[in-house]
Amino acid sequence: MKRAFAGIFSLAFILSFSQKKWTLQEAVDYAVQNNHQVIANSYNKQLQDKNLEIARRQKLPSVSGSVSNNFSFGQQRYINVTQRNDNFTNSANVGADILLYNNGRLEKMYRKTEFEVEAAKYDVESIKNNISLQIAQEYLSALLNKEIVTINKSAVDNAERLYKRAKITTEVGTTPQTILAEAEAALAREKQNLKASEINVNRSLFSLAQLLQLPDYKDFDIEDVPLQNNIEAPLYAADAIMNTAYQQQPQIKAAENRIKAAEAQTEITKTAFFPTITGNAGLQTNYFNPFNANNNGFFKQYADNFGQYAGVSANIPIFNKGITRIQVEQAKINEDAARTSLLQQKQEIRQNVQKAQFDAESNYENYLAAVEAEKSSALALDFAEKSYAAGRTTIYDLNAARNNHASAKGAVAQAKYNYLFSLKLLNFYAGIPLSL
Repeated sequence: MKRAFAGIFSLAFILSFSQKKWTLQEAVDYAVQNNHQVIANSYNKQLQDKNLEIARRQKLPSVSGSVSNNFSFGQQRYINVTQRNDNFTNSANVGADILLYNNGRLEKMYRKTEFEVEAAKYDVESIKNNISLQIAQEYLSALLNKEIVTINKSAVDNAERLYKRAKITTEVGTTPQTILAEAEAALAREKQNLKASEINVNRSLFSLAQLLQLPDYKDFDIEDVPLQNNIEAPLYAADAIMNTAYQQQPQIKAAENRIKAAEAQTEITKTAFFPTITGNAGLQTNYFNPFNANNNGFFKQYADNFGQYAGVSANIPIFNKGITRIQVEQAKINEDAARTSLLQQKQEIRQNVQKAQFDAESNYENYLAAVEAEKSSALALDFAEKSYAAGRTTIYDLNAARNNHASAKGAVAQAKYNYLFSLKLLNFYAGIPLSL
């Protein structure tokens, strides 16, 4: 019964994936929640949370108890008399100790761990951002390939109409057999292009499903999003975007928190120059039973021997071969390394923003040029079709015009999606969420 239920549940789970069409937001949400890299780094965040809890508890006193039982057997000589010395000893102790002073070491360790927790949190966010951008790029690639399929289907329909017309005119003898052969070849080429574009759609959907780490990719599909052809130029300047990115991007915040953690570690290391003062207190008692003599009862001895103690101890560093000084120097080197890491992150973001700005502007200009070329090719195709219908041009000229127009439409689609991705990337650094 359990196996049957598990099988039904698995089948329903797979069908739920195969029957839906994913939106970009659904794909991004699923990826950031289920991607193994995100999950693996979230464990690191959880470990840092536990380290923070440990650092918080270090301020509490440590309490421990102990019980010991000892038997001794043998002889003892006392005033020229040898006698047995067999006995049993029991002792019990409960004690507590607490750190009273170490130049704020515990508080500094707690602050350092807080910074490490924040850095781990932003590491997870950074991975989510990277995966989201990959999802968006693959999603737009799939939409582009779907649009190219639509273009190629239109080209196949036109080629089929031309083939049917050529077949009729050839059969009645008004056009030579070469016209029919060329029309048939043109139809075959368009069908080949259509099949290739359909394969590209499946390939891009497969890549997206793999990126989502779905259990089944064969029936995976995305929502057809109608994108307007009247797209606008980029609105933001690179300098303004970089300032926003420096303030918002998680890799920058992670690097900043690691600098603070490194500075806190330097302060922690310096506490080794100062004394450590520890307080302790406790309760103790014992029981003694010589086997060859009478003794008071167990509980009476425990009551009679019950005592308390309290004390304060100090550990004063005098000379440790200069190791503490070297450790402080190491900690300062780690500070410099953390600051350099922040500079590297800022440099990477600056380069990414500048590249995204350049790509957005270039792709926008390329899109405008592609639109003009498509208009010109459409006009040329219209003239070619009218000339062919009037018998003033050949089928070869008509096919060339159609091929040019199809290529121009594909170039417009390619330029449009290239621009959209570069614009989405630019908006992402400007703090605008990914969307279509």
